[in-house]
Parts: sequence; C-alpha cells; structure tokens
Amino acid sequence: MASKHDGLSHCKLALVFAVLTDLLGAVALLTGVFAPLEIRGRDFGDLMVYTGALLVLFSLAGWVIWYSGNIEGLTSQKELGGPVGGAVDRLARSLSRRIRLPRTRSSPT
Repeated sequence: MASKHDGLSHCKLALVFAVLTDLLGAVALLTGVFAPLEIRGRDFGDLMVYTGALLVLFSLAGWVIWYSGNIEGLTSQKELGGPVGGAVDRLARSLSRRIRLPRTRSSPT
C-alpha cells in the first residue's frame, strides 16, 4: 500500500525559515535600494542592501535543508534486484576508494 506523498510534508520548519528569510531579505534589499534612508545625515541604505543580501543567502541554507529532507531514501539491495544493482554498487565503491585513498606514486622531479 503506497502512502500519499505531499511535497511539503517533510521539514516544514526549514521551509518556513527559507520562505520568511527570503521575504525579509527581499524587503530589506528593495528598501535599501529604493527608499531614502538618511537619518541625521547618515545614509543607511547600504546597510539595508547588505542585510537583505545576507538574509537571502541565509535562506539558501533553509532551502538546502528542506530539499535534502524531502529526498526519499536510497533503495536497498533487495529492492534493486538483479545484477545491475550490484554493478552500480561496485562501481560506486571503486570510485569512492579512488577518491578517498591518496596516490602513492611519486612523480619524477
């Protein structure tokens, strides 16, 4: 029996964080660009632009966490079945070993 999968069902807090920081960042960025923010002779427009850009950057972390939390788990060896799953596993392991193990050959100087 397959369960109904809603795209927003996992990591709702990360989604809310990402959307709110996007909205706040966009508002701060646009306010800094278009509104005259001079108080006692000091311009605060640049501060709002940089704050907005940082908030949008922080929202990227929320989007990554939300997206990562919605990825379904990897299939097990039994579910893959057949020789193809084993071949893919062997290929992944060999590539991982090549990347992980340092090269021991010394290059001529």
